[in-house]
Amino acid sequence: MGVVNFVKKQFIDILQWTEASDDVLAWRFPTADFEIQQGGQLVVRETQMALFVDKGHVADLFGPGQHTIRTQNLPILTDLRHWSKMFESPFKSEVYFFSTRLRLNQTWGTANPLTIRDREFGAVRLRAYGVYAFKIADPRAFFLKVSGTRETYAVADVEGQLRSTVVSALTDHFGQSQVPFLDMAASQDVLAAAVAHKARPAFSELGLSLESLQIQNISLPDELQKRLDERIGMGIVGDLSRYTQYQVAQSIPIAAAANGPAGAGAGIGAGIAMGQAVGQAVTQAVTQAAQTAPGQAQPSASATRTAVCAKCLARIERPGKFCPECGSALG
Repeated sequence: MGVVNFVKKQFIDILQWTEASDDVLAWRFPTADFEIQQGGQLVVRETQMALFVDKGHVADLFGPGQHTIRTQNLPILTDLRHWSKMFESPFKSEVYFFSTRLRLNQTWGTANPLTIRDREFGAVRLRAYGVYAFKIADPRAFFLKVSGTRETYAVADVEGQLRSTVVSALTDHFGQSQVPFLDMAASQDVLAAAVAHKARPAFSELGLSLESLQIQNISLPDELQKRLDERIGMGIVGDLSRYTQYQVAQSIPIAAAANGPAGAGAGIGAGIAMGQAVGQAVTQAVTQAAQTAPGQAQPSASATRTAVCAKCLARIERPGKFCPECGSALG
């Protein structure tokens, strides 16, 4: 009886992984004291893959399903072992299972403020954090570059490297982008997509796939945050006239509060006058710039002159001393 039990313990009929822990990415089947039976079964569940490794050489990879262990299913291992015919005796090999489930809500963040150089504000220090999701896409690459021959490899073992990859991609994107910082920070979804695009190659090199990335918060210095809030409130970028009107409107209640109830009306009137004056100044500046722009055609001396009658409002070409419509004198 003891001999029978000993023999039964030496051979493996079924290789499978039940994933007792949600955190494990890779798990090595315990084959150290066992041999794999010819005709045995390899059971790979959904969201799993299994990899045979023979004497340190990466061999055959299996996806979900139930696979019978024979030479036809193990072409790489057969070549490594020089099996010209179906083997008759059990063999030893390491088998690694990989979980390909999506790993959600993985957090990332800047451990220290990042110094970003912006063309409008110069050096800007910011903090940011968010979440991302990833999964194993290439078990061979993950085995060779990350997990190796360890008995188990968990999310916690690689999350530090992945966080650094995301933060590095964020820093590089800010450094290389020609878009002003405030324009990017105002649209975090667009910024997150750009950072994810930049980080994906680094994930891929490790056999991983970056499935999604979100920026939940960007913490700015107070002055920059104020400017950003103003632009978001107006919903504009670069509309100087509307932005100036918004600034004037914001200053009216401050002036009214400073002057008290008696000065509220005066404050409003002054604010309106200020807005009109600034608006006119902006309009004049734009007009002058357009008139003096290089290459801009100047009106000729012989261009047609026109006038408008102050009394009947008739538009008169080549005006004389009197309106041809009502006879009134033209000033």
